[in-house]
Amino acid sequence: MSDKTIRVFIADDHAIVREGLKQILAEQRDIIVAGEAENGLDAVRLFRKSKCHVLLLDISFPDRNGIEVLKLVKKEQPEQAVLMLSMHREDQYAIRSLKAGAAGYLTKQSAPRELVTAIRQVAAGQKYVSAALAQALANQVGADHELPVHDTLSDREYQTLTMIASGKTVSEIARELSLSVKTISEYRARLLVKMKLKTSAELTHYAIRNQLIE
Repeated sequence: MSDKTIRVFIADDHAIVREGLKQILAEQRDIIVAGEAENGLDAVRLFRKSKCHVLLLDISFPDRNGIEVLKLVKKEQPEQAVLMLSMHREDQYAIRSLKAGAAGYLTKQSAPRELVTAIRQVAAGQKYVSAALAQALANQVGADHELPVHDTLSDREYQTLTMIASGKTVSEIARELSLSVKTISEYRARLLVKMKLKTSAELTHYAIRNQLIE
């Protein structure tokens, strides 16, 4: 194995996604998959021991939000390269991920070639963003107005907002996130107060108006 071989750790709760990623990366001479995890807690615990150069990290896990995992990893290893790979559109989670310390963000619809390029780039200590995301970042830097309300939410609050706006009930969200209905209800209540809204319908209208969901 060459000293320049990039060791990648894959953290995704879908086995079929992990296998697909491993197949893509197996075709590269300079990249090997040296570890994997199917939930957030294992991602932190196993990655800590893996001595990998790049953590390929999903946004959504049954036990915790991927951005929470990102923050834990960056707290322990500030220089660690973390590349977020998600089913969510860039404008939903990318900027939030980069602010939390990610070196780059890709959607799972990205071409294999783009994934390989991104891994090599972040392993070299650089950032990786698509042209569309670069434009969004430029627009945000150039804006003089205050941050939109949804940018002031915690990661879990933001996730709850998008799930409510997608039509999911509190019970469905609780089940999907492995949290209690009471906890999700508390997130919803906090959302309404912070955003000065009264109902889930108003949350949904806000999300649609601000293009937070499809």
